[in-house]
Amino acid sequence: MDEQRVRGGPPHWWRHGPPWWNRWATGDTEEQRPRWPWRSTALLTVFVLAGSNYAAEQQVGEKAALDPFARMLLLVAGVLLLWRLRYPVLVVFGTAAAAMLYRGAGYPYGPIFLTVALSCFSAIVAGHRRAAWAALGMLWAGHVLVAHWLYRWLPPSGDDAASWGQEVVVATWMVAILAVSELARTRREQWARERAERAQAARRRADEERLRIARELHDVLAHSISVINVQAGVGLALLDTDPEQARTALTTIKAASKEALGEVRQVLDTLRTPGDAPRAPAPGLDRLPELVEQAAGAGLTVEVEGKPPRLPPGTDLAAFRIVQEALTNVVRHSGSRHARVHLDHGDGTTLRLRIDDDGPATGADAGGSGNGLAGMRERAAALGGTIEAGPRADGGFRVLAVLPLKVKPKEDDR
Repeated sequence: MDEQRVRGGPPHWWRHGPPWWNRWATGDTEEQRPRWPWRSTALLTVFVLAGSNYAAEQQVGEKAALDPFARMLLLVAGVLLLWRLRYPVLVVFGTAAAAMLYRGAGYPYGPIFLTVALSCFSAIVAGHRRAAWAALGMLWAGHVLVAHWLYRWLPPSGDDAASWGQEVVVATWMVAILAVSELARTRREQWARERAERAQAARRRADEERLRIARELHDVLAHSISVINVQAGVGLALLDTDPEQARTALTTIKAASKEALGEVRQVLDTLRTPGDAPRAPAPGLDRLPELVEQAAGAGLTVEVEGKPPRLPPGTDLAAFRIVQEALTNVVRHSGSRHARVHLDHGDGTTLRLRIDDDGPATGADAGGSGNGLAGMRERAAALGGTIEAGPRADGGFRVLAVLPLKVKPKEDDR
């Protein structure tokens, strides 16, 4: 259903009435409405008037002389084109009616039919194909009636019936107008589709970039703030009884906050001018010992089994963030103070990351609140990998990530 019908205004194919009515009924602002084609309309109207005078001189005695009524029809047909962008249906029928009256009155053949051609072109390009075809069909039918039947009672007196060859020429002229107009409409729609596809692709890339940055910030801040939260609790508990241990907790907080600030700056660097190189390399599994040390500062012992292979930067970053998020969830949601990280790439095509803890869960969300797990799944899916996360039968929790070592290109990148 047309949007105009939903809002109670006139249907889109029949926009008529004064400008204030259309602005009220359709919600259009003056900036959204098409501009008035003053120059082209004035030039074509002058050409139609001058060309018709010349045609009258060449057809003296064959057709009726131009009188005030003929000039009024020529002027109306030309001036109507001023509204061809705003009311194409009304204009195409108006110019066709003016041309039909002009022809029926026996005036000389001339450029008045150019007004019909231009209005038909504007209507078809604007999407009003049936209206343009109907107007041209009406004009052709009227021409046939006048040329082969009504000419006996219409001026000029003594006029003969037109030949059917002339009707073929007129029909060919109309078909040519329709063909050119349809070609222009098709091309315009193609351009519109291409612009819409480019805009949609740009929005999709922007959404993916925002999601990536949000995921990075979540992973960085969740891990660091978890460490800071645990150490702050330790420092407060031991501030009076064990100042040295409280000092150690504060030192850990300082180091974790500094690390978090550095990674946040690195993430925000991606928002700088496109094309600038990052100021620091993205983290990867080579920084796994730092994660183990940070987890130890939060009271979690991490045992690492296996060595990471050489990975593409994207896969390396995803693997690091998955391990980081899994250990963060152990710190925040598990009563276990021991975790195991197992790395396996024996088949040479995939990297298997398994992070286990022995539980029990300290809350209803043993594996996390949901954002972290969703982020891990998004990272794995972006590379063509998978994530399995859930409770183990013995009461612990397991995160199993399978990442391909060779990332397949996306369809948009091919």
